[in-house]
Amino acid sequence: MSKRATNIRNNKATNNAFDVVIIVCLILSVLACLIPFIHILAVSFSGTVPIASGKVTLLPLDFNIEAYKKVFGDAAMIRSLGFTVFLTVLFTVLCMMMTVAAGYALSKKDLKGRKIFMFIIVVTMFFSGGIIPEYILTRELHLLNTIWALILPGLISPFYMIILISFLAGIPDALKESAEIDGSSQFGTLLRIILPLSMPVLATLSLFYAVGRWNGFQDTLMYITKPELYPLQLKLYQMIQNSQVSDLMRMEGNAISTVVPESLKAATVMFATVPILLVYPWLQKYFVSGVMTGAVKG
Repeated sequence: MSKRATNIRNNKATNNAFDVVIIVCLILSVLACLIPFIHILAVSFSGTVPIASGKVTLLPLDFNIEAYKKVFGDAAMIRSLGFTVFLTVLFTVLCMMMTVAAGYALSKKDLKGRKIFMFIIVVTMFFSGGIIPEYILTRELHLLNTIWALILPGLISPFYMIILISFLAGIPDALKESAEIDGSSQFGTLLRIILPLSMPVLATLSLFYAVGRWNGFQDTLMYITKPELYPLQLKLYQMIQNSQVSDLMRMEGNAISTVVPESLKAATVMFATVPILLVYPWLQKYFVSGVMTGAVKG
């Protein structure tokens, strides 16, 4: 057998070994994410006795839907769901408007002061004023207990904007120039040429913004005290905190304490998680291409 054939065979064996390692790593990663989710789902449909005895693993025992009846029967929980959906949609739309406007302008190489603006933006990725100055600023702007306290501080992400700039920089200048020759304005070029070509990265960044806002609760914990402005994540956080306090009071012999059942907490977790998961199938066809294109260009 020739040396070349031997090298080809060795390379194929090495590639196959790498493929096996990658597949195994992916399977383990999927299981690491999927098994806890299935366990919480099983707990949410299980009875109190199997949960207390630790018998529930991946399948529900003593199947019942009482926890979900309580969750869907809670007017405050339904109100929090509606508010969270409205907050997430509004936040995502405003963030994408700001990100597209800034990204399109900074993607132009002939923009005066472009390097200075980019330097200022990149600096904010590594340095910030901190939580206390941010809270003081929010309070002085009279944004406490308003929806804008949950929107304005995170209205634009420098990292996501850089991804969009990298994508837009890869669009051929000939397309933009041809639109300008036909009499299109900058705004018209953006709407008719740039945005339709940028759907993969726009869908991906929209998903990132939406998931970040949906899962956020630290800012609501600091800025919001009105129950009508509680998002789902804060309601879930308060339920867990109240359960821990109740457990402590029960251990100290206080008969007034009320322990939140584990099935109810699991049902609330599912109630807060499933809606945002339903968004992924609609954006899946854009997700991979949007991430990869924004990552390798520029």
